[in-house]
Amino acid sequence: MRDVVFTRSSGWIPNVIREDGELKLTLAAGADANHEPRTFTFPISEAHLAVIREDLARHLLLWSAVLPLCDAAGTRGRLDEDAAVALLDPVLLSSPADVDALFRRIRWDRGRLVAHGADIDLLDRGRVCEAMRAATEGSNEKRAQEYHADRRRAERGAVLGPLDAAILRYTGQYLHGATIPRRLPDAVDPALLPQVMRVIATAEQACAGMRIGLDPRRGHRATDKRDWDRMAATVDAAVRRAYPELVDDAVRTVSFLMCSEAADRSRSTPVEDDEAADDHAGLGGSARKTALSFTDDKGGEKKWLRDGPRTASAEFWQFVADRSAADNEVFTIEDEEMGEGIQLHFYADSIARITTVRHGEAGSDPQYQVEYSLVDGIGGYRNLVSAFVCGGCAALEQHGPWMSDVAEFERARRRRDAR
Repeated sequence: MRDVVFTRSSGWIPNVIREDGELKLTLAAGADANHEPRTFTFPISEAHLAVIREDLARHLLLWSAVLPLCDAAGTRGRLDEDAAVALLDPVLLSSPADVDALFRRIRWDRGRLVAHGADIDLLDRGRVCEAMRAATEGSNEKRAQEYHADRRRAERGAVLGPLDAAILRYTGQYLHGATIPRRLPDAVDPALLPQVMRVIATAEQACAGMRIGLDPRRGHRATDKRDWDRMAATVDAAVRRAYPELVDDAVRTVSFLMCSEAADRSRSTPVEDDEAADDHAGLGGSARKTALSFTDDKGGEKKWLRDGPRTASAEFWQFVADRSAADNEVFTIEDEEMGEGIQLHFYADSIARITTVRHGEAGSDPQYQVEYSLVDGIGGYRNLVSAFVCGGCAALEQHGPWMSDVAEFERARRRRDAR
């Protein structure tokens, strides 16, 4: 038989029950293997119940002291009941000075007390009883989360000024630095919002005209890491120059915001016509391919015809985004009619151009000329693909140097990788 003897308005604060005639404190804490809250109980006396009824601060302090024991029980272990009972008299019946001394010796959950209104400065100075004078039954979990975030920053030596904190609130990254940043002006103190917006304007001006392209080698939504790093460095430099007093966390969240927004714009923009840019490079339309075959290292194949709805470049990179994987990093574009093609080696940042020197006749094998070159990231690959689509292997000459000797090429690749 179990009866509730005492409970507070907040359902998470421990309750007092009477079970089989015995008073017990019961609380939900931690989780089992199925992620359901675990419930723990241990016996208390009438004297303890009297303090719990009348003194909210002592009740919350007891909860804070018992929670680490519940955490120690894990998903299926038993509560150390003796240790829990041993906390009752020191927390509930001792003098404030003795309670403060106890909390300097034991583990306790600061977040619970902060959520219920504890004075943070007094808590940090070890005056826990005095800190709980303003305690409330209702909890403010966001206050506890911010407290933990501030402690994590303090542990690595980062102390936020008012503008730093306002910028982090604006981007939604005050609590968690890994959160995708957003623009949340309503989260900022109105008195500080104009300063925040000036910082954001500085960042926007610094990266105006810059873009972060997609990297189909890593799927449909992946972005070009080099573009991202370049934009982040540009924004960082501009913001630090204009606002040298800002801490790293604030500067980083601004550059993260700019890069995230640029990446989102790329993901929502239709694939650009890479070939259009090559008309300006003087390649002309007469050399454009009319039919191409795309293949990968896993037997995938796709045909492209010039009268189709999409350009060859756009179709090829779509093929790459659909098929590329850690074990599928070699893609080929072939013009069977002209007897030429290119092979992209994503795993090595290199490319081969292949030209038919002599077609096979009377049962003999055809003869090919194979030349290799190093590639500078996804931007380099895009340029090479566009050049080939518009002008064939001849148009690739300006993108060299090209090496027909495999050993020479491997030496060049090792030198680049060593740098």
